[in-house]
Amino acid sequence: MATQKTFSVAGTTRHPNGTVKIRFANDLVSRLKTLVKNGHTEIELIELGDEYTKADICQVLMQHDRFQSEEQQTAIVDFVVRNCKTIANELATKAATDEELDVEVDLENS
Repeated sequence: MATQKTFSVAGTTRHPNGTVKIRFANDLVSRLKTLVKNGHTEIELIELGDEYTKADICQVLMQHDRFQSEEQQTAIVDFVVRNCKTIANELATKAATDEELDVEVDLENS
């Protein structure tokens, strides 16, 4: 379960080892300085305008235009699956429903 701490800045970065991860912070400037100092690249952080839990932030980032690359979406979904069980269950249900719809369309076209 994601903690109930709140954050006002979030986004993704590429770690020096090449992996893309989701990041949470409350101070954009100090977080940016720390990430740059530690060798992160492709730093994409946004100020959220208010404070939100990690679960709420994940839902925002999954829909946000700046976080739609495959690697970013994978990093967000991986975090959700590991830490936000309610959202993970919603995603699994949606995926199953979408798959059923695809099968029904294919059967109708056969």
